[in-house]
Amino acid sequence: MQRVGLFLRAVNLAGCRLTSADFKRALAAAGYPDALTLLATGNAVISAHSADTELEAAIAAGLESTLGQTTEVYARDGAELAAVMAANPFAAMTRDNPSHMLVVFLRGDPGAPEVQALRGRIKGREEVAPGPGCLYATYPDGIGESRLTAAMIERALSLRGTARNWNTVRRMAELISS
Repeated sequence: MQRVGLFLRAVNLAGCRLTSADFKRALAAAGYPDALTLLATGNAVISAHSADTELEAAIAAGLESTLGQTTEVYARDGAELAAVMAANPFAAMTRDNPSHMLVVFLRGDPGAPEVQALRGRIKGREEVAPGPGCLYATYPDGIGESRLTAAMIERALSLRGTARNWNTVRRMAELISS
């Protein structure tokens, strides 16, 4: 068994409400009674055999059967999360303004042509870079007013994902390694 980080997509957005208590209850019902949740945005650490599509599907099915919530689950083990943190090309942003630095966990590795096409669509000071199973995105002028949206990223990369700011990614990595 190993510790695995779970990141849910679109929690507490567009009518998908999920409290940490409900999330823990659903994870316990799915066979993960030791779950630790972080914030009320669909982050948890569990003990599992692997962080793979089978686990993601099982957690998604458990959430749907226990809570009636339909959402996507992105699982990363400690080594995968450590690789994401180590490959971060925006060290200054994570040090100076970590809440404006996002990691978009993806259903695969972003391709170089797709990342380049995405860069061509950016109209502001945002920057993006590919990573292992993720995309790094900086928002120096804030996320709320940016035109670099999740929908734009997914269309350009042809990959679905869920984003977390650097503070959350760092805290999840700490929970997994503790």
